[in-house]
Amino acid sequence: MDQFTIILLYFTSFFTLMNPIGTMPVFLTMTADLTKKERRATAFKAVITAGFVLILFAFMGRYLFNFFGISVAGLKVVGGFLFFFIGYDMLNARISRIKMTEKEAEAYADDIAITPLGIPMIAGPGAITNAIVLMGEATDYTSKALVIFSIVLVLVVVLLVFMGAVGITRFIGDKGNKIMMKLMGLIVMVIAVEFFFSGLKPYIQSIIN
Repeated sequence: MDQFTIILLYFTSFFTLMNPIGTMPVFLTMTADLTKKERRATAFKAVITAGFVLILFAFMGRYLFNFFGISVAGLKVVGGFLFFFIGYDMLNARISRIKMTEKEAEAYADDIAITPLGIPMIAGPGAITNAIVLMGEATDYTSKALVIFSIVLVLVVVLLVFMGAVGITRFIGDKGNKIMMKLMGLIVMVIAVEFFFSGLKPYIQSIIN
């Protein structure tokens, strides 16, 4: 395969797993009460966090997993718990803040930029596993560079989608934000259940065997 085809395959796999279109409504609802500047800063920090994690795991993932005895299944179970509680709060409209001081807004933006937006929404178990597998299969420096380039390319798309989402918040208004928050809360809880049981499956099979 030529380099363009390889990049296209890598890009498609990461784009599907990071799912910027699916993540955008969660970003919108969680940053609904932040200013335009704060939302943009949150988007940037979330993408930088995800990029750091994915590149770190691409190079060191196998060693880190082996050293700490971590499995992808365990990551999915934890991600499932985290997603469920976030979805529950969204369903009850608890993420929306009525009044926040400048310092509180800044701290809140920093918190959600790292978790859950950076990890595990953008850099989730699927994307992390994909980075580890593709880097492991890369036999030369060119192939490894293409994996990193694909990760960066998708993260740029994620950032552009999040930046564009800022205008949507103002367009749909407060009621629209609340409706979207509840709807996305339900969807996030369903994703959480899928994450949890797909992570739990290997443990159950191991016990049976």
